[in-house]
Amino acid sequence: MRIRHLSLIIVLLLVWTPCLANDQPLEYVVLFHGLARTQKSMTKMEKRLSDEGFGVLNIGYPSRSKTIEELAEEIIPNSIMLCREKGAQKVHFVTHSVGGIIVRYYLKHHHIPELGRVVMLSPPNGGSEIVDKFRQNFIFKWLNGPAGQQLGTGKDSLPKKLGSVAFDLGVITGDRSINLLLSFIIPGADDGKVSVTNAKVDGMKDFIIIHSSHPFIMKNRHAIKQTIAFLRQGAFKRE
Repeated sequence: MRIRHLSLIIVLLLVWTPCLANDQPLEYVVLFHGLARTQKSMTKMEKRLSDEGFGVLNIGYPSRSKTIEELAEEIIPNSIMLCREKGAQKVHFVTHSVGGIIVRYYLKHHHIPELGRVVMLSPPNGGSEIVDKFRQNFIFKWLNGPAGQQLGTGKDSLPKKLGSVAFDLGVITGDRSINLLLSFIIPGADDGKVSVTNAKVDGMKDFIIIHSSHPFIMKNRHAIKQTIAFLRQGAFKRE
């Protein structure tokens, strides 16, 4: 009788163990917020991605105190290690603003075997004229730190030095502004911080414009919907 009970327990364990293992997400998304922001700005994106079945790491980092190179070498290896510890087989990135440049810098110099897709929200891939105009201003320096100084459009622009991308990248940018003064400085359509043209980068797989401003695009429901679409299919949805 005991042998029969033991056999039943073994059978149940064999049946249920794979099911339990499948409850652990195999795909993780690492979120990086923008300059002078915190991980709280990405909480809406975090919740929606989690609801979609992704494992999510919403990373906070000292964006105002270090250069882009220093931030990349500090926060990305730690993020990848955390994903691996959780059993991730694929690691995606979703970034806002300078977060995208941090990822670009790292992937220019390092290989991530588990790398999936990357979605950048309002990235200054070609730099921003706002930095050109105000980079010598004391208040601008204090607010944006060393990383902010690297985001101009001139010869010393770090984003421009990085060249084209060689990974699956989708870029979402906005064409609405809540600061008409800043928009006056930026040529063409813009989101109040970055022009539509400068959000683009050679090698990206897809590009889409939505009606949103730079500070709030990561909370925009259309941006979140398109982010999920690109992570799933490698392309944005056209209706």
